[in-house]
Amino acid sequence: MCPRAGTRQALRLTAWRICGNLRDMRTFLSCLLLSLILATPALAWESRVKGVRDGDSLNVLNDDGVLVNIRLYGVDAPEAKQAFGFQARKRLAQLVSRKNVRIENVDTDRYGRTVALVRLDDGTLVNGEMVRAGLAWVYDQYCLRADLCAGLHQAQAEARAAGRGLWAEASPTPPWEWRKAHKTEEWYAAPVRAMKTLGRKIKGIIHR
Repeated sequence: MCPRAGTRQALRLTAWRICGNLRDMRTFLSCLLLSLILATPALAWESRVKGVRDGDSLNVLNDDGVLVNIRLYGVDAPEAKQAFGFQARKRLAQLVSRKNVRIENVDTDRYGRTVALVRLDDGTLVNGEMVRAGLAWVYDQYCLRADLCAGLHQAQAEARAAGRGLWAEASPTPPWEWRKAHKTEEWYAAPVRAMKTLGRKIKGIIHR
């Protein structure tokens, strides 16, 4: 699991403070190396998309041949039974199905999914394309990278002004509000329980 941007920054500052107080040269050099590692952005990895789950998540294979569920960072697409849920899934499939993509891990969510930035071979940011098409919202609660999120907000403003996708409606309901309103319905609650259970098992394996 890759630390969030804010976490990595805090770790870097702490490492530099500690390093600055060390007098032993060998220990200082080791500490400096750690600081440089923490200063390096998370490395991207490449994979071929095996399937699309909905408008903001897809499946790929990692280097070990294990299926990994990728959740697009910073965006939230309409749910399957929500207005424009079908269109969102269809658009994401058009963008990535059976294509090679570059994945930059950002975090792991409570369901055990890898939260990431996903780019096509030409550098197109899939997260942004979904927002630009009016088929995903900027997920403000979890969009914490200021530079990136500013671009997503700009794309959302353009989609809204043009009336694209879900913005064709006068007052579209954000997915997080829609989920909250339907969380007690069994058709929605059952798969959520299953994902939470899977997420706990995955985290248990990671932290062994």
